[in-house]
Amino acid sequence: MNDTVVIHPSAVVHESVKIGPFSVVGPDVTIGEGTVIESHVVIHQSTCIGKHNKISSYASLGSDPQHIEYAGTDSYLEIGDHNVIREFVTINRAYEEGGVTKLGSHNYLMCQSHIAHDCVVGNHIIFANAAAIAGSVEVADHAFLSPYTGVHQHCRIGEYAFLGRATKVAKDVLPYMIVTGVPGSLHSVNLVGLKRKGFSDGTLRELKKVHHLFSKQRVPLKEFREYLEHHVSTVPELALIVSALEKSTRGVAR
Repeated sequence: MNDTVVIHPSAVVHESVKIGPFSVVGPDVTIGEGTVIESHVVIHQSTCIGKHNKISSYASLGSDPQHIEYAGTDSYLEIGDHNVIREFVTINRAYEEGGVTKLGSHNYLMCQSHIAHDCVVGNHIIFANAAAIAGSVEVADHAFLSPYTGVHQHCRIGEYAFLGRATKVAKDVLPYMIVTGVPGSLHSVNLVGLKRKGFSDGTLRELKKVHHLFSKQRVPLKEFREYLEHHVSTVPELALIVSALEKSTRGVAR
């Protein structure tokens, strides 16, 4: 390890970890085996990083939440395994006392993407260049955020959802759907992404019916939920949409 690296005495770094020159590992940081950290990375404090992650130069992880009322309370950042975190990515610790910002495993965060305080980001997710999510956002597994996407605080991005380039999301995005525009509105089913993930033709046909009901016919929400619940026994994938509607606090993009 280069002698320009600074590691706080309270940090726990696995012996197999590689850290490039001029990087800083702060207090109460844990880094798991096989992780590679390039030069000029700062891992500020109270951050747990799992195994076999690749962190590129100038990333800033575990910094204070960007909240004007933050008063230095103890909060944390947890990062899973096998993530790729590219140049200039920023991930903040939580705002609330004892709170945790979470990034799961097998994610790819491209240059200049941002995860704010108290967010929960799942697994197998892609943040393209400069995609950013505000505080307390949830991004579910297999979602894709295109370049310059912006997500309002407290929104939820559903499983397998796709956000188009420079989309501004102010309401929840249902699983399996594509949302585009400013403000973000429901465009279509994420057919290409779902085919790549191995979804059957029958399931895709049913999801297109769901999209037509919700976006084109704009059936009342109660009627829409009844349709989903009636068909979920034969198309179990619809359970994710039912769950998303139950969880929603900001409403859903149509």
